[in-house]
Amino acid sequence: MQKNQELVSIVTEFAESGWDLIDIPAKTWLDAKNDDEIKAETSALTAAVQQANDECGSCGCEMDPLYKKALELLSA
Repeated sequence: MQKNQELVSIVTEFAESGWDLIDIPAKTWLDAKNDDEIKAETSALTAAVQQANDECGSCGCEMDPLYKKALELLSA
């Protein structure tokens, strides 16, 4: 499983967000090295991004479109 460069960029923003809900799983996903780790962490990251989108995905902040794009890329 390859890490899509656009997704890496978005997840890096999540990792730097300071919001534990998404920054911790984002950092863990970015640190994943092999396919098994990436698959496992992708599942955790997807759940966290979905929750972030549910809680904050329409507040008007700069992250709103990133949640939706990340979910699209994570499910591809």
